[in-house]
Amino acid sequence: MRVVMVPRYIAAIVGLIAIWCGLWGAISVANIASGAVVAVLSCALGFGVPSNLGVRVVPLMRLGKLVLVDLVKSTFHVAAEVLTLADRTVESIVEVYVPKVGRMHFLLLVVAITLTPGTAVVETREERGVIYLHLLHHNRREETIAHVQELVQFASLALSPLSQRSARQVST
Repeated sequence: MRVVMVPRYIAAIVGLIAIWCGLWGAISVANIASGAVVAVLSCALGFGVPSNLGVRVVPLMRLGKLVLVDLVKSTFHVAAEVLTLADRTVESIVEVYVPKVGRMHFLLLVVAITLTPGTAVVETREERGVIYLHLLHHNRREETIAHVQELVQFASLALSPLSQRSARQVST
């Protein structure tokens, strides 16, 4: 039997080894070897990379940039809110619908939203595609909902199934 190493499996194995070394806090021969064993077994058992999922590096980097910029901007907004004497917050809970294309990235979206100060995911209904968000500033409601849709779009582009990718590339 011949084993074929697809580039996405190689990337997954290298990534898993890097994460393994990071978890142990050191890059050593023992950590690399044990990480390689865990990574190869994970991929061989089907836990590594789904066969129909493709990762697009540029959209993934754009998603990371968007989340990082959000984190910095909202941190300044929350810091300014804390430092002001008058309480100007009008808090609210809003319901945000996630389209079907974004539901396969539901956990990623919840984490990206939760990282942003001033917003918090209160509850999710994955089967309905709904995220309930607590907003520190209700006046940013529409902007926040539009931003969540932007996160959905970037996540879907970065981590789209290979079968949907060709159709999406033709349409854009």
